[in-house]
Amino acid sequence: MHRHFRIYKPYGFLSQFITNQRTRRNKRMLGELHDFPEDTMSIGRLDEDSEGLLLLTTDGKISAEITGNSVEKEYYVQVDGEIDSSAIAGMREGVEIGINGNKYLTQPCEAEILLAPPAFPPRSKPIRDARHGPTSWISVTLTEGKFRQVKKMTAAVGFPTLRLVRVRIGDEFLNNMQPGEVQEVSSFKC
Repeated sequence: MHRHFRIYKPYGFLSQFITNQRTRRNKRMLGELHDFPEDTMSIGRLDEDSEGLLLLTTDGKISAEITGNSVEKEYYVQVDGEIDSSAIAGMREGVEIGINGNKYLTQPCEAEILLAPPAFPPRSKPIRDARHGPTSWISVTLTEGKFRQVKKMTAAVGFPTLRLVRVRIGDEFLNNMQPGEVQEVSSFKC
């Protein structure tokens, strides 16, 4: 019988369970957060410096369905500076980013400015303080997931990402989970 988990991947963890030859031994892995079954895999990934909702399963079929281009993923992103409506419009329409040395035009997506900062727990490594200038928060929802896509998109419109937290995958939400929290679920609502 397959098992499924929702976790709040904390900052500083890799979205994998074992160290491979290319990964330095001092990296933190998901296996430190819970006693997962041996064949557990992450559905998609979050960079080491990204946080938020990550789904895990022992069922490869479900993993393939969710990572397909039809399931929405929503991110709250803290960016450097006070982002404006023209930058948001550019992200909505699609921006050119680099993928594996080639230029790529992102698909249209949903993007909006958040009127108030989300109430996330403080990150284990502080972002920076107000002396370095203003920041703002946006919501970005997309169905594709190229390597570091959201970060590349915000940089392409002139507002580099400072903090990225995935808050939703399909109908699965981060809600009030805390960094490192693991919840076993019977199935996913994606």
